[in-house]
Amino acid sequence: MAGFKDIIGHEQVIEHFQNAIEQDKVSHAYILNGEALSGKMMLAEAFATALQCEKKGTEGCMECHFCKQALSHNQPDIIYLTHEKQNTISVDDVRRQINQDITVKPYASPYKIYIVDEAEKMNPQAQNALLKTIEEPPAYAVILLLTTNADLFLPTIRSRCILLNLKPVSNEKVRNHLMKHMQVPDYQAEVCTAFAQGNVGKAMQLAGSEHFNDLKNSAVQLMKRIGDIEVYEMGEAVKQISEYKMSMNDYFDIMMVWYRDVLMYKATMDINGLIFKEEVYDIKKQASKSSYHAIQEILEALNKAKVRLNANVNFDIVIELLLLKMKEN
Repeated sequence: MAGFKDIIGHEQVIEHFQNAIEQDKVSHAYILNGEALSGKMMLAEAFATALQCEKKGTEGCMECHFCKQALSHNQPDIIYLTHEKQNTISVDDVRRQINQDITVKPYASPYKIYIVDEAEKMNPQAQNALLKTIEEPPAYAVILLLTTNADLFLPTIRSRCILLNLKPVSNEKVRNHLMKHMQVPDYQAEVCTAFAQGNVGKAMQLAGSEHFNDLKNSAVQLMKRIGDIEVYEMGEAVKQISEYKMSMNDYFDIMMVWYRDVLMYKATMDINGLIFKEEVYDIKKQASKSSYHAIQEILEALNKAKVRLNANVNFDIVIELLLLKMKEN
């Protein structure tokens, strides 16, 4: 668990929370909306710690009894909602862990804080149950809903919460963090930063992954041969990703960075801005063969493929449509 001062980026969200504490205008319900690994939990925990801190500042002191309890996840008035079903937070989970519990006053702290991770997994019944509590909460209650997609909440929930969207962190901050705190060499930090697209947690995950280079090399080899391969070959290559313990989205992100390099080189003829500098020969070759429009179409097709896979469209169909678009261009 970290304090606000330990969080990379997200200055606007931190400022919002600290102003709320300072002006004594803490809301009863917040939605923290951002990608997986983007820092939602760190922000929620830093806010919760600051609210419970005995020194009553805008940042947890990390030294008082309440802060030490929060650091070890033993603060009795900071409650994390748990759910047994992997993909659903049920109405029973909400009733038992929030609605029934919230009527009991805090043990010793000023607030009773509920942190609901993956809150988009609440089914409509669970959301409706929570709505009753959000509409008439006790004065000491603060509910933090952490989500990758705030659009999945009922409009009535959204309208009663303060929505805080996490923005991408600057590449410079991400790169510096990897080099300074993870001792990642500059060339590797550059690549991980490019793939993370402003997501510090993802950059750290990639930098710490022994499989990332293998995955990158596999995707690059595929890019070089894209004109000659068949659908089944691409399907097999993408299916191998599970061996690298990484996601389909990571594989598609590597492809997207490759085509962005092609686009960048085509526009500037400068190799310094490239992520895949070591592949400059093939990038030049691809840039000379493809039009701007064609490269743009491939980038759009990769984006669509990510969306379709996340929406559980049949894997083989997604790969076939993507490969046809890539060959066509």
